[in-house]
Amino acid sequence: MNTSLKMLVLNKFSLVKRLKMFGGTLAILLCVSYSHAESAFQEQEQVQEHQQDQRQLLQLVEYIGVDYSAAVQDGQIVDQGEYREMQDFVAIIVESFEKRSKSQPSLLALANKLSEAIDLKHSITDIQSFTTSLKRQLLENSPQLSLPKTLLAENEVQQIFANQCASCHGESGQGNGILAKGLTPEPTDFTDQERAMNRSIMGLYDVISGGLDGTAMSGFTQLNDQQRWSLAFHVGGMAFTDAYTGSANTGSELLSAESSVSLTSLVNFSPKEILDGESNSNDKNKSDNQNLSETIKQLRANPLPLFLEPSDPFEIALKQLNEAALAYQNNNFERANNLAVSAYLDGFELVENSLDIHDKLLRKDIEARLLNLRRLLKVSGNDLLVEQSIAEIIELLTKAKKRVNDSSMSDLALFSASFIILLREGLEALLVVLALFTILVKSKKESAIKFIHYGWISALVLGLFTWYTAQYLIAISGASREIMEGVAAMLAAVILFYVGFWMHSKSQASQWQQYIQENINKSLTTGTLWGISGLAFIAVYREVFETVLFYQSLMTQSAESQEMVLLGGFVFASLILILLAWLMIKYSVKLPIGRFFSSTSYLLLLLSFVLIGKAVSALQEAAIFSISPMPISYELEWLGINSTWQSFAAQFIILMLSLGLILKTQFKAKA
Repeated sequence: MNTSLKMLVLNKFSLVKRLKMFGGTLAILLCVSYSHAESAFQEQEQVQEHQQDQRQLLQLVEYIGVDYSAAVQDGQIVDQGEYREMQDFVAIIVESFEKRSKSQPSLLALANKLSEAIDLKHSITDIQSFTTSLKRQLLENSPQLSLPKTLLAENEVQQIFANQCASCHGESGQGNGILAKGLTPEPTDFTDQERAMNRSIMGLYDVISGGLDGTAMSGFTQLNDQQRWSLAFHVGGMAFTDAYTGSANTGSELLSAESSVSLTSLVNFSPKEILDGESNSNDKNKSDNQNLSETIKQLRANPLPLFLEPSDPFEIALKQLNEAALAYQNNNFERANNLAVSAYLDGFELVENSLDIHDKLLRKDIEARLLNLRRLLKVSGNDLLVEQSIAEIIELLTKAKKRVNDSSMSDLALFSASFIILLREGLEALLVVLALFTILVKSKKESAIKFIHYGWISALVLGLFTWYTAQYLIAISGASREIMEGVAAMLAAVILFYVGFWMHSKSQASQWQQYIQENINKSLTTGTLWGISGLAFIAVYREVFETVLFYQSLMTQSAESQEMVLLGGFVFASLILILLAWLMIKYSVKLPIGRFFSSTSYLLLLLSFVLIGKAVSALQEAAIFSISPMPISYELEWLGINSTWQSFAAQFIILMLSLGLILKTQFKAKA
């Protein structure tokens, strides 16, 4: 990129040639992307293989913690076959960790302690202490488990259980099916609460997926992933149906009762492991532990509340912050940071416009604290600071939610928000498209204007389709959205800088006429025109998706009776944009060629300055770029100015290059 900018300053290449190069660059990027995709596929296979090994080890560790009591009681072997199985399993675990002893010495040490404890026939309490520690460390070093988004309806899961499981495990899951008597070992009794307290949903899912060696249990490969997860939750809750039926708690009350019982913890750990972990990390009294125990049992029996994703942006932010705190406690710093990013991008960012209307200082305070939290979450040893920071942010978010909800948006506030969002997001794209339009008009190439229309119309259509896809087909995270917007803004900033540079160099009428005669008639080929179309596409696409998301957020905060008010702000902003477009086309075309090129070049250089600032900010919000705040906090959103050193440096470079270009042109004019 630096080489390209240097070439732009040293050589007066034509706009059309540069646009051809831009098209060629896109082709090269496609080839490079294919190469990277092939490499990424190989890396993905390695990750999947590593994940499979980790999951097999987790299954063995959990199996020892669950079934050791059937092999040893009071220091005596009560089942020789079970005891040999414990020894075989721990030998496999030790051997696996010996191969990776250099990278994970603590796991090998724990595995050896577990092996020694089994040889010495220690109590089940000691064994489970070692297996729990091993399991936690394994999970911290394992690729993040892909959790289900939804579960099947209960009647569908019951039908699967009846068809696939009841013949061995019995219709009610008590291990007394018609085939049970001929099986060794006997099928699991899923209604045994003591056993279920030591069994995780993940362990059940793995057995359902891959079977269990040495038993009649084979993997249900004919079931899809959602069916296997649903079946795992179903059999994992059979022992706790009494806790669920005897509870008066609703789904929302269960979720608010104990925020630490997240879907991740409920899947990865057994109820006993969750309780032990909470007891060790917090000063809870017996009443708190009893409440937590009941909550866990109720969620095991009815996990559906954990799959009810909140739609309110404030609730999304609060949920992600609570999960970030839990991930940090478990030393999973990467996940904690990702959740903090999601709390801002998938939650709070969508209500910033609404909060600005009521309390702009509160919005800035929350935004700054959320960005600062990420730095705390990246390293260990910040436990108290993280806990304090999250508690303060949650308090401020609760205050902000009350401020927005209690003072339901007035018609004027809603109209203003609707108007400003479209005007702000649409103006940048409009200026770029109109600059390209007037360049073609001045070049006497009106027939090529259709290529600009191809660009902005396709961007509008694809932007709306992207939003629809994100809403109804696949989940596009806030981070992915910001990366998309940041990369598009950075690419547009670089191209606009060059276009501004090129136009400024042609601001003398004589230079322009000479350029027309020598280049424009022979260089505006189809390939070049598609390059112009591509620039129009980039300028518009990055605005459309964000605009739709902001309007969706406004719709959730307004009453049904205010739909026309929201639409009114949108229509009024559209009319203003149309009026601006008409005025710019009318008067810019009439301007003398020198003045037109001079004024338009300043505009494009300014847009480049704004977009590079917004690009850096978007990539910082997505945690791609680091954030180094400046001593003084300031923000000029319309100019893309933010108080971070990274944003300042990027805009300073554009500013210095622009000033150098202007001074150089003025010096040549005087000479």
